[in-house]
Amino acid sequence: MNKVLAAASPTTAVERPIRVMVVDDAVVVRRLLSRWIGAEPDMMLAACLRTGREAVDQVATCDPDVVVLDVDMPELDGISALPLLLHKKRDLVVIMASTLTRRSAEVSLRALSLGAADYVPKPEAAPDAAMSAAFHSELIDKIRGLGRRGRLPGRDAAIASAREPFPAAGWFGGAPPHNEDVIPRLRPFARSLPRALLIGASTGGPQALTSLIGEVGTTVERAPILITQHMPPTFTTVLAEHLARVSGHHVREAEHDEAVVAGGVYLAPGGRHMRVVRGRDGAPTIALGDDPPINFCKPSVDPFLSSAAAVWGSGALALVLTGMGSDGTRGAADIAAAGGSVIAQDEATSVVWGMPRAVAQAGLCSAVLPLGDMAAKINRLFAGDHA
Repeated sequence: MNKVLAAASPTTAVERPIRVMVVDDAVVVRRLLSRWIGAEPDMMLAACLRTGREAVDQVATCDPDVVVLDVDMPELDGISALPLLLHKKRDLVVIMASTLTRRSAEVSLRALSLGAADYVPKPEAAPDAAMSAAFHSELIDKIRGLGRRGRLPGRDAAIASAREPFPAAGWFGGAPPHNEDVIPRLRPFARSLPRALLIGASTGGPQALTSLIGEVGTTVERAPILITQHMPPTFTTVLAEHLARVSGHHVREAEHDEAVVAGGVYLAPGGRHMRVVRGRDGAPTIALGDDPPINFCKPSVDPFLSSAAAVWGSGALALVLTGMGSDGTRGAADIAAAGGSVIAQDEATSVVWGMPRAVAQAGLCSAVLPLGDMAAKINRLFAGDHA
């Protein structure tokens, strides 16, 4: 019998526990996730179900804030259940749970385009799942981060913007940010032409990159584009292929020791840190590393941006896009210290305004822009307009 906890007490939206619905056809996984969620003081299990059909039928009654949705299930799978769940509850946060297979990666990335907030890769074997501290930590962090955001004022508008290919303008053109999110004075852009575009992203990044990469125009012909997206192996392979299809640019996973040239779009492979170094001939070269996670991430944005600052100096233009945490802040500081420029995505168009907020509040940015305005600004900067 599925265990369903009583409804939350009538406290404020921010104070009450995050209500979580778990949907997975594997009983071992349901028990494991239920135990993890039940152990968190700020979470409660709203429902624990076996199929997507059960989830669709019960979502209105259970009223979850977050659904952890398995990809492969009988009767109604995760990708089919997703739009039905979002139709019944517009502000629902859905986290897809899938194994590290190519098919699961493809389905998870498709789910992001259909409105899922994020995904979490789960170990393929149940015993591994029970022992996986990394899986436990990542799942709970994403439930907490996305669940809290889902209950903030104005969440409906933010979700609508995040699901649009080119979201509406953020706080620069509309309401001001919250008092605690006031941005320090912006830095002037570097006067020299950018020589490389460097992008760091996490939660919400695949959606943002899909919108952005196809709109950078001739910029990709003038300079290389390098991307570090928090993502596991296999998923980055599929993401690179997807970005190549939708943008028409040559996007692929970076390889160790390959030269970085204009016209190339290089994506850090999952599970490896990507840095840029000077090769034997002095040309920028990819260096992939298997050193431990940094900021709990591998690949991490910080070493990527810091290495790029050392190679390109004032010619480095960095974007810090949507994502939880603060990975990228130290690297952005190195970019700014070297005379380069940093642009952060704004709050209204970010799925989670963690990474870009950290960079902006550290006073490292030359602009904080809506996603839909970024490509035009980048193209102007590469054309020599530094205003």
